[in-house]
Amino acid sequence: MTAPITMPDSSPASPAGTFAPLRHRVFAVIWAAIVLGNIGTFMRDVTSAWLVTDLSSSPAAVAMIQAAGTLPFFLIAIPAGVLSDILDRRRFLIGTQVCLAIVSTLLAFLAWTGTVSVASIVTLTFLGGMGTALAAPAWQAVVPELVPRTDIKGAVALSLLGINVARSIGPALGGFLLAALGAAAVYGNAVLSYVLVIGALLWWRRDRDADEGLQEHFGGALRAGLRHARANRELHRVLWRAAVFFAFASAVWALLPIVARQEIGGGPGFYGLTLGGIGAGAIVGALLLPRVRDCLGQDGLVLAASLVTSAATVLLALTDWEVLGIGATFVLGSAWIAMLTTLNSTAQGILPNWVRGRGLAIYLTVFNGAMAAGSLGWGFVAQTVGTDAALLIAGAGLAVVAGVAYRAALPSGEGDLTPSLHWPEPAVAEPVAHNRGPVMIMVTYRIRQLDRPAFLAVLGRLSEERHGDGAYAWGVSEDAADPERVVEWFFVESWAEHLRQHRRVSMADASIQAEVRRFHQGPEQPMVQHLLALDPRRARRPVTGEGVS
Repeated sequence: MTAPITMPDSSPASPAGTFAPLRHRVFAVIWAAIVLGNIGTFMRDVTSAWLVTDLSSSPAAVAMIQAAGTLPFFLIAIPAGVLSDILDRRRFLIGTQVCLAIVSTLLAFLAWTGTVSVASIVTLTFLGGMGTALAAPAWQAVVPELVPRTDIKGAVALSLLGINVARSIGPALGGFLLAALGAAAVYGNAVLSYVLVIGALLWWRRDRDADEGLQEHFGGALRAGLRHARANRELHRVLWRAAVFFAFASAVWALLPIVARQEIGGGPGFYGLTLGGIGAGAIVGALLLPRVRDCLGQDGLVLAASLVTSAATVLLALTDWEVLGIGATFVLGSAWIAMLTTLNSTAQGILPNWVRGRGLAIYLTVFNGAMAAGSLGWGFVAQTVGTDAALLIAGAGLAVVAGVAYRAALPSGEGDLTPSLHWPEPAVAEPVAHNRGPVMIMVTYRIRQLDRPAFLAVLGRLSEERHGDGAYAWGVSEDAADPERVVEWFFVESWAEHLRQHRRVSMADASIQAEVRRFHQGPEQPMVQHLLALDPRRARRPVTGEGVS
């Protein structure tokens, strides 16, 4: 699936702000191409899901389609985030769209020749998911290059609107084309949609990235991203809330084809309408989101969205009326966009720019991992106890965990994460090779014994910032001969990584550092030292007659 353009701040903007980015030709062309691409993708997905119901009556087989499309995000989203930060994003995106076009071409050929099978659909859906997972972080990271900073909020709102317009049109159009022209024609239209996206990317002349000699390599960038995620406790809360919600909410997505066909008794056109109802509900939900958020607050909105999703899931389990089925999916779409927008914007708001692609890739990994595992799990539950019973269990479970999770408030995401650039350049006797390391940084403070408990409490918060910005080890020690002399130390992999730290420290981090330094006694600033590792095996051997001290 072609990933929608999203940006860090996904708060809905005013109507004027929402459409302002379309004044910029590059954004307008690429946005329009992506909307068309997403329409083709939704057409392809609804066709694949329906074909599987033709080929097998097993709920587990149908659920495998949902799992095959989302599992790749769990497997490769983090490496994809790294690649989006270190490769030319335009060329990278072109490559992913070519792969997606090939997948849809193969599906069209199999459908045209009548050789399509459950195994081939699941395999090609998985490969298509791989292409989408590779592209998703790059789409998110590229938007600031398409609009000026003043139009970013409008671009965010417009991207959300675009994906839901596609979600409204694509499934319904795919269902009708499937009934009228057959699966091969629908897959062919999907290929054409990717060609349009490729054409827009080829037309765009992207400026080359500036090379400051500090570009990260894959391994180091991957480790830095994982270290930041491990140290960012606010991100942990977002990931936990996402995992719990999507593990239960995945049931309705996995079992919707079975509900539409077997429980309600509709055809492919009705199934397309249910997916279109989700998209239409998402559009309405996006428009109402500002007022609802103002009334309920962020955590109240998440609780309400969870309870509405639970109610829609239960309604789909109990009804056999097509009208009620479409109404349930419409309500589901409104709650779904509220939850997605809140979790995604919160995740982006707590991630600094240098690691945003990798952090969002971790979020996508949790999101899609929960969706994939949940889809498989609910498929097997439905096969064991029945589709309606599985949906009832999922709906009830979601309501329970929503109440429990409400106690763990989401972070506000209001910290200033722009680089502070307040660290002076490190003092060196001679130039240091970028690949030299590891590097030990020592910061020496003078702390009164009376102030030590409060100092250590603040220093503990600073340790999270050190780890988040690239340190792989951190500690604090006292001088046995002079207890008021306290040394904070941390290690980074290389000299280049420490220079990157200088550019990563945010304004929020700087305020914590200032709080730490207020405990320091004496007229001078805390002393900072940089120690470079030496390899004794490479030390020069003394020549004959030369003394060794």
